[in-house]
Amino acid sequence: MKTAVLSARSLPEDAAMPRTANPRQTASMPEANFPTASALLEQMHSGAVDAVTVVEQHIERIQRSHPALNALTQDRFALARGEAREADRKRRAGEPLGRLHGLPITVKEAIDVHGMASTFGLSSRAGHRAQADEAHIARLRAEGAIVLGKTNVAQMLFYYESENPLYGRTNHPMDATRSPGGSSGGEAALVATGASALGIGTDIGGSVRIPAHFCGIVGFKPSAGRCPDPGRFSVPFGQQAIRSQIGVLARSVGDAALSLSVLDRTVDPYAVRPLGDHRAVDIKGLRIGWYDDDGTFAVSPAIQRAVREAADILRHAGAVLVPLTPPRADHALDLVYGIFGGDGIATMGKMLKGEKKAPQIAQLAAGGALPRWAVRALMALLHTMGQHGMADGMRAFGYRDTAHYWGLVEALEDYRGMFHRAMDDAAPGGGIDAILAPPCALPAFRHGDSVKLITAGAYACLYNALGLPAGVVPVTRVRADETRGRPATRDAVFKLAAAVDEGSAGLPVGVQVASRTGHDEVALAVMQAIESGVSPLRG
Repeated sequence: MKTAVLSARSLPEDAAMPRTANPRQTASMPEANFPTASALLEQMHSGAVDAVTVVEQHIERIQRSHPALNALTQDRFALARGEAREADRKRRAGEPLGRLHGLPITVKEAIDVHGMASTFGLSSRAGHRAQADEAHIARLRAEGAIVLGKTNVAQMLFYYESENPLYGRTNHPMDATRSPGGSSGGEAALVATGASALGIGTDIGGSVRIPAHFCGIVGFKPSAGRCPDPGRFSVPFGQQAIRSQIGVLARSVGDAALSLSVLDRTVDPYAVRPLGDHRAVDIKGLRIGWYDDDGTFAVSPAIQRAVREAADILRHAGAVLVPLTPPRADHALDLVYGIFGGDGIATMGKMLKGEKKAPQIAQLAAGGALPRWAVRALMALLHTMGQHGMADGMRAFGYRDTAHYWGLVEALEDYRGMFHRAMDDAAPGGGIDAILAPPCALPAFRHGDSVKLITAGAYACLYNALGLPAGVVPVTRVRADETRGRPATRDAVFKLAAAVDEGSAGLPVGVQVASRTGHDEVALAVMQAIESGVSPLRG
């Protein structure tokens, strides 16, 4: 039952990346036409290919890409090979086969897999070994999925990169200077390069959807309560106002829907209706609200174009597109940050005591622990210096009393009511059924950027605050003429955003789709229509 640990230390951080025709390319991307999980399953069920062959192909891709990506933290290759042999024996013997028979998958490091570490990037947990599979992983394995290994994360899952002192830094599949996102970035990198047929992650603030957008793949976060995440070493588990969900990363919408049908636990049937079949949803006549900027953070031109192109695809499919302005999106972001930091970052500080901290979380922990008077003084100073982006990012910090936290939770309930009324009023005859929006204000960040660009992820955070199901589907790439155009500024946050844009030509761009709580299949159906109407990443 031995597992191996792969470490960035096997390759120096400044080691030269493999040379290819494109000097930014570090691994194969989806246009390499790796088969989808659904296609692989069909081939294995029919006997056209055996599970041993499929597993070996994916292990080889992981091993080949590891020096460039550093996405895998631990492997279970020997066990996976044995499970593949058993899967082939079952098929030959005519025994019943699960829906995921023989499918090689990978799992985010923070989710328990029997016998493997779940460290959350904390060195103090390096010796941890899970005594059992987490419930969702158990469901996947019961249906025949074969876990190849676990993948890299942000330390304590708190930022949009996948870097920590224990396992090192994961690189973007196309550009070694950029991040695949976080905190499920290791998953996104492996799925995008064909090294994993399906990735399992978690999402409490965009941790599945932003890596999917950065890497040009599909990502999906289900309705709050459908697939609850039991992890306890990130945002305090006792904070249940905004609930983390197990989510999926895949190379097609069909793969995401299939995996969600296996993962679905619907633990609160009074709050979350059973998952429907996205293939039974008729796009014609669906009312879809859309926006390409919600006012929280100016959106890059390529992402705005992607939203408009997706809207055109949906119109052509027969949907009714309705302009939507999310009400007070900046207020929703303040509620998210205030609730996540409602303990004054005390829980985070306790877990990080004695730990070597990733730079991204060190700054967040220091700022979040300041008392309110110090936050106010620092914000005033930053505004005086013209650093409005940094100042605005601190608006919610400095509180640490129970009464204030309860007030935030009450305000969040009020906001949810306000947003649903906006959905109801956006279109006559029952309101809108789904929403089309940016997944993030920017394409893939450069390493280290998330320290200052955390508010660029507000577009994903909004749907965590609301508890709505939301997914990302790839649409295009950044064009060369879309890498400039932000106004000149001395504000460090927006100067950094401009720098991200300037080097982004050729990077993937996705769009985000959300639907009403419990109606996850509607979001998946809209994503499927977009996927069918576009050649992914051909911009």
